[in-house]
Amino acid sequence: MSDTQREAPAPTVWPVLLYTDAPAAIDFLVGAFGFVEVARFPGETEGEIARAELAWPAGGGVMLSSATDSNAQFPPSLVGTATPYVVTDDPEGVYARATAAGAEVLRPIEDVGYGYLGFTVLDPEGTRWSFGNYRGQARPASF
Repeated sequence: MSDTQREAPAPTVWPVLLYTDAPAAIDFLVGAFGFVEVARFPGETEGEIARAELAWPAGGGVMLSSATDSNAQFPPSLVGTATPYVVTDDPEGVYARATAAGAEVLRPIEDVGYGYLGFTVLDPEGTRWSFGNYRGQARPASF
């Protein structure tokens, strides 16, 4: 198998996003952006999510949890403070899906001039999501 045919390594960096209403956030991220729910572990109280894992079909994913006053690691003050960037081969399709689901547009889809097509939207709890076809320059040493 050549270097260009190798499978991507399993993700080892997992952004954790916090939401006041984590179950609704999961529904939104799956419906509006196309994430796939992989796991959902309930918290101690009704409607609380201790941890959920959402996969991105092209690779990688995010975890999310309910922000609670009782958990110093995940306080409500951190809701909406993340700014994930997600690579997609279909920015136009994700943009159409996100806007149809009601995501607030912060930067409409645009080509910024170096082959990068992307956009930025807000989810219902204020997390800024950017999607685009730019894959970055970093590559693992084994690739």
